[in-house]
Amino acid sequence: MKILHLDSNHPLLIEQLTDLGHHNHEDYTSSKEAIEAKIHSYDGLIVRSRFRIDASFLDKATNLKFIGRVGAGLENIDTDHAQANGVHLIAAPEGNRNAVGEHALGMLLSLFNKLSISDRDVRDGKWQREANRGNELDGKTIGIIGYGHMGKAFSKKLRGFDVEVLCYDIKPNVGNENARQVTLNELQEKAQVLSLHVPQTAATNSMVNTNFITSFKHPFWLLNTARGSCVVTSDLVKALDSKKIRGAGLDVLEYEKSSFETIFSNETPLALSRLLKADNVIFSPHVAGWTEESHRKLAQTIIDKLKSQFH
Repeated sequence: MKILHLDSNHPLLIEQLTDLGHHNHEDYTSSKEAIEAKIHSYDGLIVRSRFRIDASFLDKATNLKFIGRVGAGLENIDTDHAQANGVHLIAAPEGNRNAVGEHALGMLLSLFNKLSISDRDVRDGKWQREANRGNELDGKTIGIIGYGHMGKAFSKKLRGFDVEVLCYDIKPNVGNENARQVTLNELQEKAQVLSLHVPQTAATNSMVNTNFITSFKHPFWLLNTARGSCVVTSDLVKALDSKKIRGAGLDVLEYEKSSFETIFSNETPLALSRLLKADNVIFSPHVAGWTEESHRKLAQTIIDKLKSQFH
């Protein structure tokens, strides 16, 4: 097959596709319009998040047999239109689930132990032990919303702690030995930590808003390594001010564009400015699934799924 690569990925992707007899073309700079003008010539497309693969684009891809997204989700692709046109869709959540699980745990432990604050204090010549007294994870109840590859990976990382882990998912019977599946009401009744591992959908867009937050019985810590659109930032700020949310670990932000590559290209929104000044919030730039190991594993997952489908 003739395959077009729109984003750079681990070299093994092109190496192994070539070994399988496919013809690989790379175009990492042309405009979407320029890509649309030639996409009819290709059987396969490999993307990350450079631009949205919408219905108009797909209508021009008259010979396309598959789209491989080297990432966990397919939200930048019009999946319904692709499937209606017979295009096979491949994502690779298996490739970075471990990285996300470890990152979420790292954020949680950093929040509990005030590591970012105490690190900054020491660098500033301040030796403030009492002000940096932390919290222990043992004895807490952890709630996970979204119990697919990422949620399961996070719960697995929690096995060494004396914690209760609850999960909520729209799919039935997804709980396992690491998390008990419960209703959303029960999760909100018991959880002291909430970790989001949901895809970007109409149902999850702006899911964490004031009504959602106030439905929790206990003040809680929030982790978001899923999608920024799930959390209404202005409502998060209010909850931090009222101490309903005790702290937040944010790998993603509401203000990200679809490419996930930049956020500070425009004027910083007021709510984000407030978050950036908060001592009980830690950030990372959408890198929870972005490790040296996941770089390889994401590419290998795409290869393995292509082999299964077309060889």
